[in-house]
Amino acid sequence: MSALISASDLAKALSSDQPPVVLDVRWSLTGPSKADTYADGHVPGARFVELDAALSAPPVGAGPRHPGGRHPLPDPQVFENAMGTAGVSRTSTVVVYGDPDGFGPARAWWCLRYFGHEAVRVLDGGYAAWTEAGLPIETGLSDVAPGDFEARAGGMAMLDAGEAAKVARAGVLLDARAGERYRGEVEPIDPAGGHIPGALNAPTAENLDAAGRFRSVDALRERFASLGLGGSGPVGVYCGSGVSAAQEVLALELAGIHAALYVGSWSDWVSDPDRPVATGATP
Repeated sequence: MSALISASDLAKALSSDQPPVVLDVRWSLTGPSKADTYADGHVPGARFVELDAALSAPPVGAGPRHPGGRHPLPDPQVFENAMGTAGVSRTSTVVVYGDPDGFGPARAWWCLRYFGHEAVRVLDGGYAAWTEAGLPIETGLSDVAPGDFEARAGGMAMLDAGEAAKVARAGVLLDARAGERYRGEVEPIDPAGGHIPGALNAPTAENLDAAGRFRSVDALRERFASLGLGGSGPVGVYCGSGVSAAQEVLALELAGIHAALYVGSWSDWVSDPDRPVATGATP
């Protein structure tokens, strides 16, 4: 079963005898909560999930330096409670959706998989694909029957800073941020620009087509093959704080490549000023 689902297939599933639990994970790195956006219109029956509260623990540290990153892994009990409150049970099929960039839903997909829930899919194209298809929407808040989700950590591969450095040397470590941040020309959030030495730049935008949907499996395989993936070495991905990189892990999964997520990502890496930083276009 593909990790993606189309809007039309989701509509069919919602009208079946066993509809999936649908989670709305619209999110913005710099903007306010999208809870009001959810209330203004969402897929019927969808539950809103606040990424910063349910899919991430509070960051550690003061100022711009955060050991563990700006979006650390959520505490298992916090995540379990959040998913149960959203109606997720051990036997649920879950569909997650968000904005067309796929960042919020991919983080939810990764967290659910990491905490042991395999039956999870991402709405390709996000909420925009649903509305563009002319499918019905719901406003206000959806009634939710609590679920019995149980968090069991370890379902997806994860890296810390030391392991990410090893992957950069022994395999392929992808930096999923925009090229100007990778090169160190611009750094709007973290205390230093640049990239982990040895990492290759692979911006997440190139995983999607002009409509905000994931490129075909063949196109993704071709893209990642051009970056040297497809061999036997380890593969890792990072971004600024482990959110957009989850979208790249999903794209790699679609291409048949299993990759580990450096959850702390660049915000964790530069929290230690003794860690090396590379700049420019080369690894």
